Amino acid sequence: MQFLLALIVAGPLVGAAAALLPAPPGLKGKSPDQAVLRHGVVVTGVILLAAIVLALGFDHDQPSTMQATTDITWIKALDVRVHLGVDGISLPLLVLTALLTFLCALYSYFKMPSGPSPKGFVALLLVLESGTLATFAVLDLVLFFLAFEMVLVPMYFLIARWGGEGKQAAAWKFILYTLLGSVVMLLGLLLIGVKAGTFDMVALATDNGRGLTTSVQVIAVLAIGIGLAVKTPMWPLHSWLPDAHTAAPTVGSVLLAGVLLKMGTYGFVRIVLPIAPDGMRTFAPYLAAFAVAGIIYGSLACLALVRPGNKGDLKRLIAYSSVGHMGFVLLGIATMTPTGVNGALFANVAHGLVTGLLFFLVGAVKDRYGTADLDTLAGATGAALYGRAPRLGALLAFAAVASLGLPGLAGFWGEMLALFGAFDPAEGLSRPAFLTFMAIGAFGTLLTAAYLLLVVRRVCMGGPRPAGETPIADVQGYEFAAWTPLVALTVLAGLWPAVLLGLTDPAVQKLLAGGTQ
Repeated sequence: MQFLLALIVAGPLVGAAAALLPAPPGLKGKSPDQAVLRHGVVVTGVILLAAIVLALGFDHDQPSTMQATTDITWIKALDVRVHLGVDGISLPLLVLTALLTFLCALYSYFKMPSGPSPKGFVALLLVLESGTLATFAVLDLVLFFLAFEMVLVPMYFLIARWGGEGKQAAAWKFILYTLLGSVVMLLGLLLIGVKAGTFDMVALATDNGRGLTTSVQVIAVLAIGIGLAVKTPMWPLHSWLPDAHTAAPTVGSVLLAGVLLKMGTYGFVRIVLPIAPDGMRTFAPYLAAFAVAGIIYGSLACLALVRPGNKGDLKRLIAYSSVGHMGFVLLGIATMTPTGVNGALFANVAHGLVTGLLFFLVGAVKDRYGTADLDTLAGATGAALYGRAPRLGALLAFAAVASLGLPGLAGFWGEMLALFGAFDPAEGLSRPAFLTFMAIGAFGTLLTAAYLLLVVRRVCMGGPRPAGETPIADVQGYEFAAWTPLVALTVLAGLWPAVLLGLTDPAVQKLLAGGTQ
């Protein structure tokens, strides 16, 4: 188990280095480009297989216990250690990351985004995977920061070199926002480590803030929270996200929405909640207020984009929808209750599955029509996917209703539990305020349903294909292979939520109790 987790974290880095080397003559296939893309599929496939084996070997009777741990001294003078481990909170995100990266590598093998040599693309994809997996596996504050920052450079280059229109400006905006937030976050992490005398996240969580004064906790939560909120992203620190998604290639958008956004909310759960509970309690009402503001803002932005005549971009609309969906995650965390935090973790995974699928589908629509402009797609000779590509249209409609939180699909449970957590927040938090936040969040679910149903009506519905019009391709075999796991898991998580909640709940209970349960 220890070896498996180390392989999962470090394996993609080795694969990235190998991707930059010349391919052996017998493995080149038709061309070196094909060989390096196949290399990406193989490496991400091995990492996914290792993650599945790790999940199967995980002791599901003890999900609150750190398992597959490695603890080695790295920088003795600062007591920084190579400390790895997984529990019921991090395991689902680890598997989700491995799955989405493999599906992106598989999709890119058949549909490589236009840009420079595939060598750099595959290497960056693997470095991005390693950094994200490390973020969910490390148990040292310094290593967490390094892993958190490790993903910025590959994502910057994926947007800047393989993106679409406006890619340079979007990439710079992404890197500047996240770097500035990270600088502030580093100060908070160092403050905790220096004042507590250790950077070990397990020891700090067990101490539950008892070794830190309230003023230190408040300052630390403010600093760390800003950095995490930028990555989440929380309104009003979200403005880098729509530009990044609009310019990014399809697989870049899938990984950005499906994996990178989860790093911010995971940091709130793993670091802020257990290590500085008094500081978190001070800021929880403000976090909840920003969360519900993001829910409403994201929904209203989507409604504006979907209106006829507004030249709304479908990728941009899905990006704004992520601001709203992550608002539910932040609301659940702000309640500081097991119900709310479990809802936040569930919504994290559900958002990764559903929004990852949505960006795959929108990318496919854009490839076929040459545009993601809603007015063009909904015009007289526009998409009308039900008549022109019925399978593609059905999948887009499925992903949309999953995103709006239809009961029986993955999107429902996380949002519902986050709202339930707001109904009865943790002791010391104002219940009238959180009841207000719950009501606003519930109204946001109605707005979410409105804009997603309008998207389905405008893009999927319409008349039959006019005579003489060139037909478009329906779902291809490689697309079916890349999208089917996301569809299946969306249904499975919706019909059997205990698969996830059985993992997260004991770990959350222990985390909130300071390791005493």
